[in-house]
Amino acid sequence: MRMIGLIGGMSWESSAEYYRILNQGVRDRLGPTASARCLLWSFDFSEIEALQHRNDWEGLTARMVDAARRLEATGADMLLICTNTMHRMAPDIQAAVRIPLLHIADPTAAHIKAAGFRKVGLLGTAFTMEQAFYKDRLSGRHGLDVIVPGAQDRAEVHRIIYEELVAGTISPASRAIYREIIARLVEDGAEAIILGCTEIMLLVRPEDSPVPLFDTTALHAQAAVAEALA
Repeated sequence: MRMIGLIGGMSWESSAEYYRILNQGVRDRLGPTASARCLLWSFDFSEIEALQHRNDWEGLTARMVDAARRLEATGADMLLICTNTMHRMAPDIQAAVRIPLLHIADPTAAHIKAAGFRKVGLLGTAFTMEQAFYKDRLSGRHGLDVIVPGAQDRAEVHRIIYEELVAGTISPASRAIYREIIARLVEDGAEAIILGCTEIMLLVRPEDSPVPLFDTTALHAQAAVAEALA
């Protein structure tokens, strides 16, 4: 079994889900006493969040590259960034290490295409929804047509992530807001919805959407299990 290196703590709420899914996946495939071989570098998310909202992507890249190099030096055979937003610097991280980085968008897109969908709605932080790094990977590499909510809806999705979900707060009122936003994306033609923030899966459930949901956290971790055991 290959050693999985996790760059996490962004937030720890979703990193804990990664740890759970990885270990459950290995146990399901290898037997009841088996568990994943993994290393976790966990950031203080308050520092990361402050740099994100100051648009200090250079400082964030330096921190992420340092974490990746430390995991490689400690024995990781592959890397996972346990957040969608910080895949903005995935090319810089991959260039800085010799071990492979499993990009979160790739297994997500593979499952979407296997299910026969092409036009998808994307929910995530404002950075993920508005910047090109994520949408371009889904469209350019995988041929998906990606749509995002309108400006007011994007602001609400972002606010709920940073004010509630990263702190472990699950609000029925916020779930209702997400349901309405998803419904509007479906009205705009979305055949499926990408939960493109690793915390959204804590709030949104399949019954909250009239179209299939693709949970990037679960799909990313499951792909890592398959790769580690290949």
